[in-house]
Amino acid sequence: MGLFVGQNIITLQQVPSTNEYLKDKLSNSTPLAEGTVIMAVHQFAGRGQKGTSWHSEPGKNLTFSLLLTPTFLNPKHQFSLTVAISLAIAQWLESLLHTAIKVKWPNDIYIGDKKIGGILIENILKGKVWKSAVVGIGINVNQVDFPETFQEHSIAIKQILHKDSNIGELLPDLCKYIEREYFELKNGGFEGQLAMYKQYLYRLGEVHPFLIDGVSVAGVLCGVTAAGRLMIDFNGHVVDFDIKEVAFSVKPN
Repeated sequence: MGLFVGQNIITLQQVPSTNEYLKDKLSNSTPLAEGTVIMAVHQFAGRGQKGTSWHSEPGKNLTFSLLLTPTFLNPKHQFSLTVAISLAIAQWLESLLHTAIKVKWPNDIYIGDKKIGGILIENILKGKVWKSAVVGIGINVNQVDFPETFQEHSIAIKQILHKDSNIGELLPDLCKYIEREYFELKNGGFEGQLAMYKQYLYRLGEVHPFLIDGVSVAGVLCGVTAAGRLMIDFNGHVVDFDIKEVAFSVKPN
């Protein structure tokens, strides 16, 4: 089967958010093929999980949104798409950088303790059918100066390879990895993907402080459920949490 993810790429010089742009197109019934990519040279109001912002210098990073139509999946299984996309990005980065990549639950991409990328998936449901998914992806590529708040905890491809990369060449390669994992999901491979996703989890098996109801509690991250809930072991008692119920705490010095 020929490549369909990224076969149609629409490049915008400047846009507040590629996700918002794509959602607007869909709400106006603009016909767009599955796999269409909206690529921004300058995205100046990108968003992450929980309303966080994504800062990107013009022309220096991969900032794009991808249209998928996972109608083959039950809307109850939305986390399965997060798993597939996270795996694709992690494996693509590993092949490019030859260094260990981690996924900070649920969908930030890390090298060591520094963030190199993030994913924001916004799903559009129609009744009991998963109509479409707008998959927003941001990867730090050639940007090495970040806002003060992010500088200490951010890293870019350039800092690993010690050279600039061509954004236009990176995108098609990443699209191949996304398509491969998407077809794997479509062909019933979620169980294997979830097992692999667990192995990529940031802080897996480590004692780490977590913020629960504003209180910092030490626990061992031991996995994630099929529904996407984070599993933490508190002295032999395993509890699973939704994204709104728990956060990684800053490790004390």
